[in-house]
Amino acid sequence: MPLIRVTVLEGRSPQEVAALAEALTAAAHETLGTPAEAVRVIVEETPPDHWFVGGRSMAERRASPS
Repeated sequence: MPLIRVTVLEGRSPQEVAALAEALTAAAHETLGTPAEAVRVIVEETPPDHWFVGGRSMAERRASPS
């Protein structure tokens, strides 16, 4: 029973999160041969002010792209 945990930035719609979970489930099923019903997916959302790239938060980067 594979468990896939993925972290994404907050702000995606429930439909986008569900589509991601479905795609990850399908990939595990196709790659590992695991029954889709046995694949577990956890999608964790992180707020942009808690996600840093190069020492700057994504909130800062979005506010001032340069």
